[in-house]
Amino acid sequence: MAVIDWKPLQALFARHRHFVITSHVRPDCDALGSELGLAEILGRMGKQITIVNADGIPPRLAFIDPRQQIRVLHRDVSVDQLATVEAFVVVDTSVWVQVGAMGDVLRATHCPIGVIDHHASDGEIDATVLCKDEHAEATGRLIVELARHLGIGLTPEMARPLFAAVATDTGWFRFPSTASSTFRVAGELLDAGAVPHEIYQMLYEQDTMARAKLRGIALDHLIIEQEGRLAYTYLLADDFAKTAADRSETEDFVNMALTISGTEVAMLLGEQPNGQFRVSFRSRGGAMDCSAVAAQFHGGGHRAAAGATLDGPFPAAREALLNVVRSALATRSNT
Repeated sequence: MAVIDWKPLQALFARHRHFVITSHVRPDCDALGSELGLAEILGRMGKQITIVNADGIPPRLAFIDPRQQIRVLHRDVSVDQLATVEAFVVVDTSVWVQVGAMGDVLRATHCPIGVIDHHASDGEIDATVLCKDEHAEATGRLIVELARHLGIGLTPEMARPLFAAVATDTGWFRFPSTASSTFRVAGELLDAGAVPHEIYQMLYEQDTMARAKLRGIALDHLIIEQEGRLAYTYLLADDFAKTAADRSETEDFVNMALTISGTEVAMLLGEQPNGQFRVSFRSRGGAMDCSAVAAQFHGGGHRAAAGATLDGPFPAAREALLNVVRSALATRSNT
């Protein structure tokens, strides 16, 4: 685990009063939890905080923001309304492509930009202060470390979203990124007011009928190749239409493919309203560096989990992906 020097970010906090916090498109629990945790920290420092993302919170994750603090650019907040901002902080990503429409705001600003992230990535945002630890299991864990450095005690309002951030980005503490220190951080968050069984219930036991039907279609589309090492599935626009499922309801579907015995790499291709395909990659046992594969399609992530977006139509997108993944698996087999 790398040791981040938090002093430059602390100095940035000391110099300014009004901050905008943002994160990546299609925000997950780590993005949302880190934003909310950081907002509480800065609020306790007497700062004015606005959380603004390019995309809204997926409906199934709405529980993480009970006070509805997270706003959406061009829906809840205009670019002109951000004119009084003194500094920006980007969490859980450090690349331009991942911040979506907020990238235009960040590129146009003359304000300092702080970044807190744990992803390996290229094409990084021009950060005034970069706080990055690629070995950290979640950005939420880094927010806990920041609070500790600043001498700010964890509150229930911080603990609940930050526990969700750490728990989900470690696959509920089952991914290889989980270390003994992960459980110590989780313990701190429990002591501060996080209730794991309630968070788990809200995350995994609140499925809509649409999501259940969509899961069945994803399983029906499942394809195995490379002697069982690769499993992938896909969801097309018609699949979302006939189930009335939201695109965000595919969260974790890719992991279903990885549960098949012998599978080392899994992929999920999901068609977006604009005809592009959002792709999720997963691997285990070092079979493939997902972040390296995703980077070939201008995406990013970690060795074991990453994502990217490809242009359609579906046959072309699938063939492009399979060519790269097959090559990656063959290279690994020959080493």
